Amino acid sequence: MHPRQSPASLAWVTQDIPFPPTWQAWGSEDGANGLLAASQGISVRLLITAYRQGIFPWSNPSEPVLWWTPDPRMVLQTRNFRRHRSLRQAARRFEAAGARICMNAEGLAGFPEVMRACAAPRPDQPGTWITPAIIEAYTELHRQGMAHSVVLVDADGQLLGGLYCVAIGGMVYGESMFSRATDASKICLAALVAWVQPQGVDWIDCQQQTGHLARLGAAPMPRADFERGIYDRTRRPALLWTSRTLPWSLLHG
Repeated sequence: MHPRQSPASLAWVTQDIPFPPTWQAWGSEDGANGLLAASQGISVRLLITAYRQGIFPWSNPSEPVLWWTPDPRMVLQTRNFRRHRSLRQAARRFEAAGARICMNAEGLAGFPEVMRACAAPRPDQPGTWITPAIIEAYTELHRQGMAHSVVLVDADGQLLGGLYCVAIGGMVYGESMFSRATDASKICLAALVAWVQPQGVDWIDCQQQTGHLARLGAAPMPRADFERGIYDRTRRPALLWTSRTLPWSLLHG
């Protein structure tokens, strides 16, 4: 058995100092399941290196950037996504009202705006890890074709809800969602699942375990299994993530 790093010896990473082996991550007994490393800043290069290993950033604005790889990992296998009757009913209501589902929209519904909406304070979460530096780094990742958004907009083009994700090869990593209308973010997730699944994407990483994600079909997976899976999936051909309006037919049935 490998000895884990102690809380006093948390690894520090830079562009030139690599992440430690993930088995060195803190455990739940340390009070921070999956905490692996810290860095002074964040960059596209560091993000790509991290995601290829199943590592993601998450920290408070006053902290250094903290990097995580929890065990177990919450993963949505797309075949298990639960399109509840209430979700289908909501989709019909939005469609009837003239709303549209857009992937990688531009302008007022563009990628940075989605991130800023996800960063807005919530009643149960006054702070956010989505700092200006995080928005800048992920927006550059978006420009390079590896971060994407799905939004629901009303007939006037106003944001009702959305999400953003990272995609490397055939692996999709869910990041954050927001809703300004009931069920709007669920509609976006359902559309994302329906669009990627026929193209061979069978996993969407959900990072942390929550009851909300479990109700939609996500389930915990041992970190070792997750890492073996993403090794293959990140090496598959990338999807064509062009800007487009997704058809409501994806959510029918």
